[in-house]
Amino acid sequence: MKSKHWIVGNWKMNGSRQAVQQWLAEWQLGCNKLTASASRLEILVCPPAIYLPFFAEQITTNNISRLKLVGQNVSAYLQGAYTGELSAAMLQDYQCSHVLIGHSERRQLFAETDEVVAQKVATAQAQGLRPILCVGETQAQREQQATESVVTAQLDSVLKRIGAEKLAQAIIAYEPIWAIGTGLSATPEQAQAVHASIRAWLGNKRVGFTPLLYGGSVSPDNAAAVLRQPDIDGVLVGGASLVADSFLKICAVLT
Repeated sequence: MKSKHWIVGNWKMNGSRQAVQQWLAEWQLGCNKLTASASRLEILVCPPAIYLPFFAEQITTNNISRLKLVGQNVSAYLQGAYTGELSAAMLQDYQCSHVLIGHSERRQLFAETDEVVAQKVATAQAQGLRPILCVGETQAQREQQATESVVTAQLDSVLKRIGAEKLAQAIIAYEPIWAIGTGLSATPEQAQAVHASIRAWLGNKRVGFTPLLYGGSVSPDNAAAVLRQPDIDGVLVGGASLVADSFLKICAVLT
């Protein structure tokens, strides 16, 4: 049995102040029903940045202890004239302990290169945030049988920037781009094959144990099969995390 699993909910650009309040109330009620084995879970949620203060306030006020907060993005710079950006220190002001970096939507829609992603990882770690580094391939790249080369190139860019010791302190999330928000999902066997190749690559590069998560239309229906795979240590949940009951059901798979 694995010593720990990570369940990470990414809200993307969804929600409202009222939705946050309702979600947390439903979460608190349902969380009390999780069994004692839930202590093995690291449960994290990534709300839009504007709702981080409200999340943090509600978590403190209502003594919601199981949740950790994650920034959806972070600036590659510490501070300065970068309008619209958020620094690692700003995220930490509102209880963020982790940050998503390199999500496919940031790479595709906002032109974040492997080099920018690597810089963000380095900055986040230097400021005390644990990065959740996202990697993955497009449908065309999969059809060209380039999945492994694409993913390892994304990882190698970060490795060259921060070194093996620091990379081991990150969390890596494999998210096939073709399975995000499409309703499609890699089969558990497909996900495991890529995770095994990542694990082997990390070993060859002498990177210590690094948690590997799977993200791509994860739901209460497929979470159990995904999490049974030997090289998958957790899941990065998109749409299903917006409904507290669905997110709780995914957590309950492991309790």
